[in-house]
Amino acid sequence: MKSAAVLTRERKNALIDDVLELVKARLSFLVLITTLVGFLLGWQGPFDWVVLLATLLGTALSAAGAAALNQWWERDIDSLMKRTRDRPLPARRMQPQDALLFGLFFSLSGIAILTLFANPRAAFLAFATIAIYILVYTPMKRISSLNTLVGAIPGALPPLIGWVAARGQYNTEGCLLFATLWFWQMPHFLAIAWMYKDDYADGGFVMLTAKDPEGSVTSRQALLYSLFLIPVTLMPSILGFNSPIYFFGALALGLAFTAFALRFMMQRSRAAARNLFFSSIIYLPLLLGLLVATQR
Repeated sequence: MKSAAVLTRERKNALIDDVLELVKARLSFLVLITTLVGFLLGWQGPFDWVVLLATLLGTALSAAGAAALNQWWERDIDSLMKRTRDRPLPARRMQPQDALLFGLFFSLSGIAILTLFANPRAAFLAFATIAIYILVYTPMKRISSLNTLVGAIPGALPPLIGWVAARGQYNTEGCLLFATLWFWQMPHFLAIAWMYKDDYADGGFVMLTAKDPEGSVTSRQALLYSLFLIPVTLMPSILGFNSPIYFFGALALGLAFTAFALRFMMQRSRAAARNLFFSSIIYLPLLLGLLVATQR
């Protein structure tokens, strides 16, 4: 028999695991990385660690809140899909009102921290991220396959939040960060949509793959967006924000990423989609690291 102390510890660990899953901790970590890159690229003058930590914390809480609110909204749909039915809400390990409170608390806390310690413009971008994700993208997934285009907007805003928190204003370089993340997400999301097309159909999501059983349209669009991503990522060097080293490094990374998209278009298999997905996960941190390392 397990002791009361052991049972209490196990319940506490299980609760922590459920909260981490509710806020999509791994996705929130990616948000932190892109926000950090935006901040480092945007900062000028003596470094302020307080502003940096507040920016990261505020953005992370905003992302966590959006994820929790999304799972609260889609709890019934999640129960229909194999990949999501074991989440805390559909598995009934957490009450919906608790998830809603978590989501609201994290969201409001993140916006407040950015307002107080960064600047109102960064806070507004965090608010826009949450609003678009929850009020536009989430319901749109059951209405139109264009939801992927809209869903890429809140996913692309974190580096711009970091930039605006550091610089206090919008400009070309910050917008290029947004564009890079937006175009990167398209082949990334399309690969996921193809890998889990049956699950999305079971959940009633209107994805591009639903009307594309052979994957020809989905794979062509993945290739098209990966091709558009190349000139977007080269612009920082062309405009003089980064050294020529970045130009050739970004070009090599973009061509390698596009090669996986081309293979997906040619094979249109789950394995090819999975390879495209994993290549996108490798591509992004390498590109962002190169951006920071070669900044002028």
